[in-house]
Amino acid sequence: MEQTREARLMDWMERYSQAILRTCFVYLGRRQEAEDAMQDTFLKAWKAMDSFDAARGASEKTWLMRIAVNVCHDYHRSRWARFVDMSRSLEDLPGRYLRLEPEEETLLMDVMRLPEKQKQVILLYYYHDMTIKEAAEALGVAPSTVYQRLKKAEQTLRIKLTEGSGHENESD
Repeated sequence: MEQTREARLMDWMERYSQAILRTCFVYLGRRQEAEDAMQDTFLKAWKAMDSFDAARGASEKTWLMRIAVNVCHDYHRSRWARFVDMSRSLEDLPGRYLRLEPEEETLLMDVMRLPEKQKQVILLYYYHDMTIKEAAEALGVAPSTVYQRLKKAEQTLRIKLTEGSGHENESD
């Protein structure tokens, strides 16, 4: 049985570690904290593996993302990441975000500055292609709550992007 648990954990790590690391990085803002949070996520998943019940309709990814979001939330609550400098370079951003166009970097920085709950839904919905229902399961909230947070986040980002493009046009 232990080998089965170990093999399952190794499979999860292989399939989901990059997605979890990206989520943790965008959520926490520092690569080292993101790596620590990813490790804590897999440790908690290992300990709770017997409670995962695919028969209830939850996917492995949704379950693991919920753990990751909770771990990141715990990091914030314990103030491990309270001094994050959001104006820093994105050079240590993991995975597919390493080569960003200036517009993409601006958008990502705006996402990182969103209130925590709005940032969560943007990450899950857009960066991890989860449905509203899957994001709701990952966050432990109602789908309507995810929808409302998503719309508010989109509105906030739209305003920031409009302001940003307005400033650029003024300087031309």
